[in-house]
Amino acid sequence: MATPSMEDYIEQIYLQIEAKGQARVSDVAESLAVLPSSVTKMAQRLHKEGYVFYERYKDISLTVRGRNFGERLVQRHELLEQFLRIIGVKEENIYGDVEGIEHHLSWDAMDRITDLVQAMNEDQGFVTALKQRNE
Repeated sequence: MATPSMEDYIEQIYLQIEAKGQARVSDVAESLAVLPSSVTKMAQRLHKEGYVFYERYKDISLTVRGRNFGERLVQRHELLEQFLRIIGVKEENIYGDVEGIEHHLSWDAMDRITDLVQAMNEDQGFVTALKQRNE
C-alpha cells in the first residue's frame, strides 16, 4: 500500500511524463519543493515497490502498475477539484483543500464522490441552485 508521500511522488512523476515525456529527478524535486536527494531516495523505494524504473543518472519511468496508479491519482485529484467547484468552494482555496483531503479518503469514498459529481452534473438545476446560494 502506497503512503501519502509515495502517492505524491507517483502523481508528480506521472504528470511530468505526461507533460514532458520524461520525469527527471530535478524536475520532480522542483515541482514538489524538495531536494533532489529526497526524490532519489523515494525513486529507489518506488522502484523496490514496483511503481517505477529507476537507475542512477537516468530519467524515472513508470511501470505499468505505476502508470495505472498515477493515472488514478490524477483522476482523484481532478475529481476532488471538480467537486469542490460544484459546491462553491472559492477558487483560491481549492488546490490547498484538495491537497489536504485527497490522501485521507478511501477509494470507496472516492467512488461515492464520483457518483455524486456525476449526479450533480446531470442535474443542472441543482448546480444552478448551489451557485445562486453561494453568490
